[in-house]
Amino acid sequence: MPPAWLGTRVLPEGATVLTTPPALRQRRFTLPDSLPMLPGTGFRSKVVDPAPAEVIARSTWNRACPVRAEQLAWVRVTFWGFDDVRHTGELLVNSSVADEVVQVFGDLWKAHFPMEQMAITTVAERDAAPTGDGNDTGAFNCRPVTGGSSYSEHAYGLAIDLNPFQNPYEKGQVVLPELARSYLDRNDVRPGMITADGPVVRAFARIGWGWGGSWRTLKDYQHFSANNR
Repeated sequence: MPPAWLGTRVLPEGATVLTTPPALRQRRFTLPDSLPMLPGTGFRSKVVDPAPAEVIARSTWNRACPVRAEQLAWVRVTFWGFDDVRHTGELLVNSSVADEVVQVFGDLWKAHFPMEQMAITTVAERDAAPTGDGNDTGAFNCRPVTGGSSYSEHAYGLAIDLNPFQNPYEKGQVVLPELARSYLDRNDVRPGMITADGPVVRAFARIGWGWGGSWRTLKDYQHFSANNR
């Protein structure tokens, strides 16, 4: 079970070099699904293209985003939780890659790769003060690139972040999520971590997507994108 304080303790302003709390160093939580289970057994998926208006309304999309609402598809897939149980999650992705994304998560299901949670990012979540312990697998998020002003590939629905806590972003002293520093030790492979020779990189490579863990000027171990940006 996750600690009761997960997601509630706002970090001090300007905090960068933080240690990982003992309760998060071997993170294997599964948070409640936000959607009803897809019927059947094994891997299942459902794509609604374009995404329904009510789904768009609870996302970060607005008219200033670089993609039109009708260019986004609502993808639901089953996945393995860290509890070794079948769960259902959802993503908003660019319609042009919806079928390929389903293929990736089908491969991850076959590989029994665990995820903590898969949900669509809301405005409140995007704009909330950081707690440094988030771990939501997600895709569309209308925001700029980390540390920049141009739109992220997430704002086009052409990127996916997977298990961000087990696979953090690192550039200099900046680590995101801020409490995930222990997971920068990529030699200490724990459940949910992405490795260069593992099933997640292979699954995304099969559809031609690049991995931020292979970048040179920074490492973004959670990040996969259609144009490798």
